Amino acid sequence: MKMLFILCAAFFPASLLMAQKENSVIIKGNEAYRLKEYGKAVDLYRQALDQSPNNPIAAFNLGNAMFRDSMQDKAMEHYESIGKSKAETSVRGDAFYNKGVVLSSQKKLGESISAYKQALRLNPTDTLARQNLQRAINELKKQEQQNNQKNQQQKKKPEKLNKQQVMQMLQALQEQEKMLQQKLNKSKVPAPVQPGKDW
Repeated sequence: MKMLFILCAAFFPASLLMAQKENSVIIKGNEAYRLKEYGKAVDLYRQALDQSPNNPIAAFNLGNAMFRDSMQDKAMEHYESIGKSKAETSVRGDAFYNKGVVLSSQKKLGESISAYKQALRLNPTDTLARQNLQRAINELKKQEQQNNQKNQQQKKKPEKLNKQQVMQMLQALQEQEKMLQQKLNKSKVPAPVQPGKDW
């Protein structure tokens, strides 16, 4: 029993040391992020995740740094994985919120609405998620109205004809004109013939 206790006691400080090292890397990543050195922050957060793959803080911060470093799709992958993880509810809600922000910036409003709704399911008191959800809904409605107006305007506009269509229409009109001339010629009543003079 003592031997087991000693092994456990020896193991515990090693994992604590690893957590401290991981936290120092996250702190360095946070400093790089504050200095807007997003590429460096990405590298540091990845190091922290290499040391502890299930660390939601490192994953969340990595997503934020990737978003700032113009890697939106990769950032969304991290937010999605955090949202589906066993992290705290508030962290998962924030991840879905950030996913919604990325999707809104990409004009993927339907998907962003979905992400904001997931954030609100996890944290119903999140006022920013609620406000952004409403903005996304309003923007989507606005886009749909504009699309409807464009469709109606296109229906009202006369069709533009190509050269071949114009030539076909012109030939058809000329044929109709010939037929009308022929009908008129046939239906003309001959002028009365004046009798010749009698001398």
